[in-house]
Amino acid sequence: MSAFQAPKGTRDVLPPESARFAMVVARFAELARTAGYGLLVSPLIEDAQVFRRSAGVGTDIVQKEMYEFEDKGHRLLALRPEGTASVVRAFVQHHPPVPWKVWYATPAFRYERPQAGRYRQHHQLGVEAIGSADPDLDVEVIACGAAFLASLGLRGVELRVNSMGDDACLPAYRLALTAHLAAHEAELCAEHAHRWTTNPLRVLDCKDPACVALHEGAPRLSDALCAPCRAHLARVTAGLGALGIRWAADEFLVRGFDYYTRTTFEFSSPALPAAQNVVLGGGRYDKLVAALGGNETPGIGFGCGIERVLLACELEHVLGEVTDAVDVYVVDLVDGSAARDLTARLRGAGIAADRAFGGRSLKAQLRLADRGQARLAVIVGADELAAGTVTLRALRGPGAGRQESVELAGLEAAIRRWVS
Repeated sequence: MSAFQAPKGTRDVLPPESARFAMVVARFAELARTAGYGLLVSPLIEDAQVFRRSAGVGTDIVQKEMYEFEDKGHRLLALRPEGTASVVRAFVQHHPPVPWKVWYATPAFRYERPQAGRYRQHHQLGVEAIGSADPDLDVEVIACGAAFLASLGLRGVELRVNSMGDDACLPAYRLALTAHLAAHEAELCAEHAHRWTTNPLRVLDCKDPACVALHEGAPRLSDALCAPCRAHLARVTAGLGALGIRWAADEFLVRGFDYYTRTTFEFSSPALPAAQNVVLGGGRYDKLVAALGGNETPGIGFGCGIERVLLACELEHVLGEVTDAVDVYVVDLVDGSAARDLTARLRGAGIAADRAFGGRSLKAQLRLADRGQARLAVIVGADELAAGTVTLRALRGPGAGRQESVELAGLEAAIRRWVS
């Protein structure tokens, strides 16, 4: 055993598994680009107050899960536990024109018990759109999430939608919920039995069966919504219907942060355990920019855990083989010079190529080519070198073993013909 191991709750993602990881990020990046979202790269560490103000002091993230530390300048910093707050901080700092539409890919850190597809260091993809309260923007953001999951083949995901209301109607609902919980305090789970008074909405986000059972008879957010919030939600759901996106109402969907207003939504996979089945979720946060020192500015976005969505893909058997294998493996039986020059030439032509090092035998080089799942071998021996040719040999597929002598001048064209 190695003297050092990855810390508990973290892991190394090695090839070939990492090819699936890279594919998910690349697919998300392309979908975000086509919807007009630009990449934001922000610091992994922030002033701890960024997350304390955004998530809310009564949330598990702030109270139990955040990695905080004091740096050498005696500043209290935190490792990013989620993506939205950093985006909003960047918006407040740099004052970009609105609507500001960005996407991100980032590690996130939470000191929690590792779960299915969730580690203490996990990785998030997300989009954020800041500067418009238009409910059609909510529809666009949700549609981006739906398109991404569909692009991976996850057709069984279920979308749930709710409205958290706003400052005009949420306080009255909070009072009604508080009264309901007070009447059933003895029935709450152990965690919320002593915390529910701080933020009663957190009980609705609890997955413990004891708290879930209290949903029956609890006041419903839909009954408390003011007329503007009702109209906003109706426009969102009508837009989803117009785009053919199936959804279901969930009147107890509040998610785990205090910054949400109006629209909240989650996509869940039935292939995952019920308590950890959310693969993508988000909502509107019209008060968050002001909470981080900016002018009151509306926004909406979502986050998606890469590890969890890959686990859902694996359980649903939808991704198939994803590989970062090279197209060509150059086998040099002379002195390595041909392999050196040909791999550089092929890579320059956009053909993925690799080679062996250290003067290995033909058998050993072909074994390495097979291990790397190369599709073709380009074999250069003394005879080929003298004749200005190479031997192309198919290594995989129905034609495996077939080979052909090819002039060096036409090598790239021959390779493209063989791998097309």
